[in-house]
Amino acid sequence: MNRISKIVAGIAICMLQPGWAQENANETKETTGTVETISTEMPQDSTAVSQVSEAAPKEISESRPTPGEKVKVDGVVSVVGDYIILESDIDKSYIDLQNQGVSIKDISRCQLLGKLMEDKLYAHQAVQDSLEVSDKQILAQTEQQLNYLVSQVGTMENLLAYYKKSDEESFKEELFQINKIRVLAENMQSKVVDEIEITPEEVRQWYNNIPEEERPVFGAELEIAQIVKEPEVPEEEKQKVVNRLREMKRDIEENGASFATKAILYSKDPGSSTKGGFYHVTKHTGFAKEFMDVAYSLREGEISDPFETNFGWHIIKIDKIRGQELDLRHILLMPEIPQDALDKTKKELEEVREKIINGEVSFADAAREYSDEKETKFEGGQLRNPSNMDTRFELTKLDPTLYNQVRNLETGEVSQVYKEEDPKSPGRITFKILKVTNKYEDHKADYVKDYLKIKELALKEKQIKAIREWMEKTIEDTYIMVNSDYKDCDFSNKWVKN
Repeated sequence: MNRISKIVAGIAICMLQPGWAQENANETKETTGTVETISTEMPQDSTAVSQVSEAAPKEISESRPTPGEKVKVDGVVSVVGDYIILESDIDKSYIDLQNQGVSIKDISRCQLLGKLMEDKLYAHQAVQDSLEVSDKQILAQTEQQLNYLVSQVGTMENLLAYYKKSDEESFKEELFQINKIRVLAENMQSKVVDEIEITPEEVRQWYNNIPEEERPVFGAELEIAQIVKEPEVPEEEKQKVVNRLREMKRDIEENGASFATKAILYSKDPGSSTKGGFYHVTKHTGFAKEFMDVAYSLREGEISDPFETNFGWHIIKIDKIRGQELDLRHILLMPEIPQDALDKTKKELEEVREKIINGEVSFADAAREYSDEKETKFEGGQLRNPSNMDTRFELTKLDPTLYNQVRNLETGEVSQVYKEEDPKSPGRITFKILKVTNKYEDHKADYVKDYLKIKELALKEKQIKAIREWMEKTIEDTYIMVNSDYKDCDFSNKWVKN
C-alpha cells in the first residue's frame, strides 16, 4: 500500500469516528448492564442478545472468535475507563451496518470491537477533560429523534412496543444517554483535530516527499458557470397560498386542530413534513434570515402570520423556548406557477442564450445582467464547490442533474435551456443554461494547479497522525480491560497492555 492509499484508508477510518459521522449516524447507548445500538434508519428490536443473535445473519454467528465456543450471554468483552462493552454490542453493530447497506463479509468481530473501544475512549476522555455538553441541546436532539422514530412506525405506542419499552419517559432517558455519549465523543475528537493547521511550507515538503510514481492522480474536473431565471409568480397565486395558511392558523387557534398533523398533510418542506414540521433551531442555524427573524419574534405557543422566504410561504408555531434555543414547527406552501409564466421565462432565457452564441454578449456579462441568482451573478455565473470554495468540480462527484447537463460539453460550450425543480423546496422551478469554462482531464497531481487538493491530503495525514498519537497516550493512561477471548485480536491500537 503506497502513501496515498494509506492516507485514503486513514481518512476512511476517521470518518467512522463520532466527530466525522453524518447527522443520522447510529447512536450507541450505555446503561447499567445493557448496551444497545439504535439505528434511526431502521429500528432494531432491543431485547436480549440471544434474540439479536437469532435475528443476525449467518455471517455474524460464524464470525465469532472460535466457532462452537460457549460465550456468556451479554458477557463483558471490554472495559474502557468508565464504559463497558458487551458481546451484544458487537452483534448489534453487525446488524446496524447491514441496515446501512454495508457488506459485513470481510468485517471481523475484532475490528468492530476496536471501533467500539475507540468510541468509548473518546467519550471517557471528554468527561475527564470536563468538555461541556449542553443537556438542553441533547434533550432537543432526543425529542427530534423521537419524533422521527414515531413518524416511521405511526404512533408512540407502536414505537414503545417495537423496542419493548414500558413507557415514553424511560425510553426518552435511554435515548438521551445515547446522544450524550455520542456528543461527548464528537467533542473530544474535535478537540484533538480542530486546532491542527498546516502551513504552505509543510504542504510543499509533504508533496516533495512523495515519490513521483506514488503521487495521486486526480479525476477529470470542470469549471462551470450558470445563468438562472426564475418565473414570476402572479400576485393572485401568492394570495391563494396566504389565504390557505391563514385558514390553517385559524383552524388551529379556534378549533384546536393539530399543527403537526397539518404539517404532515400539507407542508412542502421535505426536511420536516414527516416530523410534523418540527425543527430545533439556535441563533446559528443556517435558515433564511426572514424565517429566523419571525421565529425569534414569537412567544411560546404563538403562531405567526404567513410570511415569505426564497423557499415559499410559511407559518411558524413555537413549541418551546430554552434561552436562545427554540423548538418550533412550520408549514411551507408554494404558490402554483401558471404554464404561461413558465413558457415566458424559458423563452427569455433562450433569447439570452442566442445572444451569447452569436457573440453579442459574453456569458459572464449576460449572467451579471440577466441571472436571478444573487449568489453567482456578480461572479459572472461562476459556480463554486461548497466543500472548499474552489471553482473546480470533479466530474464523477457532480450532482446527477448537473452532470447530465455538462458531461458532453466541451470547454466554452453552452448548454440548452433546461428546467430544474429544487429538491429542497418542491414546487420551486427555475430555468438554467450552463457553460463549461474550463475542463481538466485525468492528471497526476500538479503542485501549482492542484494546491488546494494537495493541501487537503496533507492536512488529513497530519490529523490522522495527531489522532494516532493521542490514542497511544490516552490508552496508556486509561484503565482498559479486554476479555481473554479477544486478546489475540490484531487491533490497530494497543488495547491489550503488557
